[in-house]
Amino acid sequence: MSKAVIAEKEKLVDAFAEELKAAKAILVINYLGLTVEEVTNMRKELRDNDVKMKVIKNTYLRRAAAKAGIEGLDDTFVGPTAVIYTDNADDITEPARIVSKYEDDFDVIEIKGGMLEGKLTSKDEIKELASIPGREGLLSMLVSVLQAPIRDFAYAVKAVAESKDEDSAE
Repeated sequence: MSKAVIAEKEKLVDAFAEELKAAKAILVINYLGLTVEEVTNMRKELRDNDVKMKVIKNTYLRRAAAKAGIEGLDDTFVGPTAVIYTDNADDITEPARIVSKYEDDFDVIEIKGGMLEGKLTSKDEIKELASIPGREGLLSMLVSVLQAPIRDFAYAVKAVAESKDEDSAE
């Protein structure tokens, strides 16, 4: 192999290592068996939610993970592998939610493992994380909870006013 080719591959590994360092959530999946259309749809949905998907040789993945200081994922870099990750700290649940949905829809997808904010996570933890609503969903739930007492008070005031109207009409 020529020095130019080796240098080019080293650049690829270095660039991916930098992306992994910045990632707040990393999922490793096996996607073999999806059609081109299904992979394209999944990539589009990931991209629309500020999530990236890379398919790189496992040897490069191991090197990039080592350069990024990520330990414990080497066991997942076996067989057909795609890495799904985001550097969006506001919603680290989004990659898990999207991949989990695709795993439920297509039997061929398998979540191998991952890392969330530097902590190694299992497939079960990722599935559990996927069930948590995203940032927007949690905020709307919070607003609803905060509005409930005010809404109840308004209904009570309205009921009192209506009962007084009925009393004065008699």
